[in-house]
Amino acid sequence: MTYVVTDNCIRCKYTDCVEVCPVDCFHAGPNFLVIDPDECIDCTLCEPECPAAAIYPDSELPDSQAAFLQLNAELAGAWPVLSRKMDALPDAKEWDGVPDKLQYLER
Repeated sequence: MTYVVTDNCIRCKYTDCVEVCPVDCFHAGPNFLVIDPDECIDCTLCEPECPAAAIYPDSELPDSQAAFLQLNAELAGAWPVLSRKMDALPDAKEWDGVPDKLQYLER
């Protein structure tokens, strides 16, 4: 099993989850984080740390977020590892909870 970063992370990019990850499985893009499914050890530490509630175990991924399983795997191979907490995006609070943000994903 792996954990998956979903739609609500886009344009927020809180990194509280990164700080608790024992294996550095998070990768960072311009306005989104992803989890490398090959590195994730299913430790469960990241999910409760996400202020945007954007992380799910793959077994509990809502149907509306199913595409993010493949998207995390794809982008983890392209983006650099992030192993420390950084500031969220400046307007993260305004974007938290906005639905259907995939169109705003910057690759």
